[in-house]
Order: sequence, then C-alpha cells, then structure tokens
Amino acid sequence: MPGKTAPARGKTTTPRAQANGSAPRPARLVTQRALFGGPSPLVSDDLYAQVSAGAANRSRDSVTVEPSSVVSMNTYFGRFPASYWQRWTVVREVTVELVAAGAGRVTVHASDYEGEPRTVGSSVVSADGPVTLTAKLDRFIDGGALWLDIETGVGETLTVSEVRWTVAPPETLRPTSVVICTCNRADDCLNTLEALAADPEALSVLDTIYVADQGTDTVDSRPEFAGVAKRLGAKLTYIQQPNLGGAAGFTRGLFEAAKQSDHANVLFMDDDVLLEPDIAIRLTAFANRTAHPVIVGGQMLNLLHPNNLHVGAEYADLEGLAAGRVSEGALTNADLLGTDPETGKPNRQERRVEAGYNGWWSCLIPTEIVQAVGYPLPVFFQWDDAEYGYRAKAAGFATVTLPGAAVWHADFMWKDWDDWHRYFNLRNSMITAALHSPFNTKRVARVIAAQLTRYLLSMQYGLAATMLKAVEDFLAGPSVLRDGGAAVVAEIRALRAEYPDTFRHSPADVPELRNGELPLIPAGPSPRNKPVQLLKQITNQLLGKHSLERGAVSLEDATWWHVSKFANVAVTDASQEGVRLRTYDRDLMMRLGKRSAAVLRRFIAEGNVVQQHYKDAMPELTSRENWARLYRL
Repeated sequence: MPGKTAPARGKTTTPRAQANGSAPRPARLVTQRALFGGPSPLVSDDLYAQVSAGAANRSRDSVTVEPSSVVSMNTYFGRFPASYWQRWTVVREVTVELVAAGAGRVTVHASDYEGEPRTVGSSVVSADGPVTLTAKLDRFIDGGALWLDIETGVGETLTVSEVRWTVAPPETLRPTSVVICTCNRADDCLNTLEALAADPEALSVLDTIYVADQGTDTVDSRPEFAGVAKRLGAKLTYIQQPNLGGAAGFTRGLFEAAKQSDHANVLFMDDDVLLEPDIAIRLTAFANRTAHPVIVGGQMLNLLHPNNLHVGAEYADLEGLAAGRVSEGALTNADLLGTDPETGKPNRQERRVEAGYNGWWSCLIPTEIVQAVGYPLPVFFQWDDAEYGYRAKAAGFATVTLPGAAVWHADFMWKDWDDWHRYFNLRNSMITAALHSPFNTKRVARVIAAQLTRYLLSMQYGLAATMLKAVEDFLAGPSVLRDGGAAVVAEIRALRAEYPDTFRHSPADVPELRNGELPLIPAGPSPRNKPVQLLKQITNQLLGKHSLERGAVSLEDATWWHVSKFANVAVTDASQEGVRLRTYDRDLMMRLGKRSAAVLRRFIAEGNVVQQHYKDAMPELTSRENWARLYRL
C-alpha cells in the first residue's frame, strides 16, 4: 500500500516546530544526560558509571554512593566529548547540573589528547539540592574529554540524580526528525519505537518519527503497534512504500522533513538496533551548536559483544573499493571496559579523529546539506552512506563521528561476504569511486582482479559471478539506477542460485560431516611469500592438482591459500549457522576466468567514459522529482 500514512502527521508535539522551523528556546540546552545504567540488562552499567572504590547502588538516572566510595563517569557514555565540542561548535563553556542528597564531593575532571587527567572543578556537598559546576572548552583541540566523579568519605552517603551537561542554547532551536527504515523486521522496529516512547526526555527533542516500512511483514500488523502508536501520538508518521532498499527508506525521511521545515535535522536510524535513546539528545544538541552545518554521526557498538566499539571513525579508500577503513588514531573493535595492551590505559578515544563518512545505523543530516547537494543516490543499499558523505565533503560539509553517541548493531564480522549483497557493495563502490575520485581504471581493475582470483581459487564461483554482474552493470551506466535497484535483487538471487557453493547447509544435513568423514584440517602459518604461493596455487588448479582431496575448514582458516588446496571442502559460514560446500570445477573456473579478463579489459577501456555518464546523471538521480517518481507519489 504505497503512500499509506497512519497516524496523520500531528500538530501538537512538544516542542513543536514553529512556523520558521524552530522550537521554543530553553534556558539551557541539554547536550547529554550522565546516566548510571543502560537501556537493557544486556548492557553493562560500567559503560555508564564505574564503582572504582567501595560500593554504590546504580539506577538509570541516579546513583547512591555508600560511605568511603568513589563512582567515576570516565566511561564511554559518561564522558563529555570536549574536544569535538571545541573543534566543531561555537560553545566555549559547558555546565554540569545535578541534584544531590546527602554528603560527599562531586568533581569534574578533564583529560588531554594523551589521556592525562586533570581537575577542573569540584564541589563539597553538605546540603540537599541542586549543584552546578562549569568547565571551559579551551584546551581540547587535539583531544580530551570531561567527566564527573562522585566521592564520599567515612560516614558519608551521597545520592546524585538528574545529571545533565548543558550549554547556552542557540537563538533558534532546530527540530530533529527520526527516520527508521525497516523491511520485514517488524518486531525489531517495534522494539526501537518502544524504546523511544519509553523515554519522554529523549522524545521531547524529536519533532517527528517517520517509519518507512518497505516489507511484506509490516510493522502495523503487530498487535503492539497500536499501543506504541498511541504513546507516540502525533509524532509518529508511519509510511508504507515499495521496497527500494535502505537508501530509499532513509531518503523518505529527508523527503518528508523538507515539507515541514527548510531548517531541520533528520536522524537516520536502523530498525534492528538496541537503542540508547540519549543518542537523540546528543546528536541534536551538537547539530544545534555547530559553527557550520555538518553531518553528525553516532558510533556503533557490537550487539553480540556489547562492550565493543566497532570503530571510532572511518573513511573509504575509494579507488581501492574499500569502505570501513579506520581513521588514523581511532579505536577499532575495542573493548570499552578493557585496556590498551601497549599502554595499559583504559580504552578511551582521547585523540580527536576525523571521519570521511558515517554509517547510517545512526546519522544526523541537516536539511541545509540536502538543499546544497541533493538527496541520496537510489542505489538500493550499500555505500549510500559513504557516497553521500563524500558528496557532502566535496561541497564543504564535514562529517563528525561523535564519541559517546551510539547504538548497538549486529556485529559486521558475523555477516558472510559471500551473499547477494556483495553485488551492491561492489557496484556501488565503483559508482562512488567514479563520482568522487580520479578513478584510475587500471588501479580499480587490479583491485577487482585480485578479488576475483582469490574467489576462483577458493572455489567461490557464485561469488565471482556475482562480482562480474556488478562490474557489467556498472558499465551499463546510470540507467541501472532507474528503478532504484528493485529488479536486480531478484536477478542476483536467481544468478546465485545457479551455483551450489552459494548455499548454506546445516552440518547435520551433510552426510560426510555427520559421520565424521570430513576431518577439520587447520591452515597452518600464513605463507611467507604470498605472490609466489598465489602463482603456485593457480598453476596447481589449472593442472587439476590438489594436495588435499576432502576436508572441512573453519572460518578462521578459510583463506585462499588453504582452501585452494582442496578438491572438495566444507567451509564454516561467517554467521556460524552452517557451512558452504565448495567443489573444484576446472571448466567453470576457466569460463569465469576468461569472462573476468574480458570484462576487466572492457572496464579499463570504457570506465572513464562511464564515469562521466554518472557525473552527468547525478543531478537528476538525486533530485526530489526522481525520488517522488520512485515512491510513486
């Protein structure tokens, strides 16, 4: 039911956007809440506040510190990212406001870019009531943060609640709208909506919550939907539209927000996250105080490993067709409750790091940027976030990945690369490189050739065919984006179904694994000279020579130099839910190899001409009119 909207867009949210696109100006702008516990039992409270001595009783918004105890908020969610506020905003002073009951001491500490601490303010608490501490944002250009410690002496007990980091508000407060893109994850989406509805303070900074539902198992089919819709009231706008991928789902929020105000923020949010609602407060406040419009991104924590930060900031190697490269100095796959093995210091993002783009698991885009650079490309999904980030950067709009603003999202390392999405990843990375890099076709061809060679050696024939389809469709030019990518999804699934190695099997369904005929064979050490080993394995496969006839290989050992030694092998899938069965097929390898050579020769010859075609088509592809057509409005 494209275009279905229920309930109707409201007129009484608090605070509502005024006619000029602003909200009522508060006396102070809350930049973040200093919370003492997480939104779910799955999350360690130590990510918020740590009891470093003695004992304390922590709840979501308060803590009671027992005698002779210390609670520190020098934690991932407890720290105020001072360096980022000094670098990107007009704010030069921040205030910590709290309510105290009992006796003790509250202290504001700061760190520098090397993580060395210093004290910037302290207050002895001897009476119940509000306490206020201030700190200058004047010594944090290269790095550093602020945080609050709470301490009691002998015989003292201190309860601290309602801790808020606040700054002077702007003359005009910009509203924020959230857009949640969902497709056949109705229960996940409902959980995210419930988390927002259950947090009135976070909800108060939001003007509208758009749910762009592109699935057949729709969110409104759940009995719980009516209840959460009632709680969200006029703030909720539920839209059903054709399945055009994540790019279309997120873009719908930008599309609708433009009807409400010329000056607003739109916060993209995945449907399957474990939400920390405070992210809405943190990203909104930061965006309201930047010196110039910037894309403000939230970070990602791994859902299966909730203490682990995915990456502090990332960029893309465009001609290398590689997204998710770790920015210099950024934490990556870091245990936020652990320590750096080299320095012995806690894993904290002390140095301010630069981002090339931010993933759309949580990412705020001001509408001024949309007005300047257009809407996202209709690429279905994959690389839409990177392309938009680099397009904005070329127009003078930076991306800031803000520490301490995060959601938990499914770990990427548990997603197998050999899947239908690999088509979009490669095709869209080529489009992005064509638009935002010199696009040296010989270098790009070498990157693709190296990947294809590894896949063919590893007997991943379906993955190689998927990649070749991606290159061929890139060479077809901008016309492949005409339908937003909807039709090619079915084509890719049908293509991959022709290759047995693309199917995932339960070990119980593989007789040779069930009865133990396929032993698990480890890989051994990595070759000292990989180019020589590569030539050796290519020669052996061309001659049909294999040192191992049959066996099983773990995910950890599933390298090309090991798997290519087998004639038949069962390889553990990255999801850890099954295995892929790969069988050497010389004729198929030769056909795909010859096709690869022909496609890459064509790419080198035609790539830069096609590059110009994409550049010429960009204004039309990213226009409001094109998206209205795709939405069938």
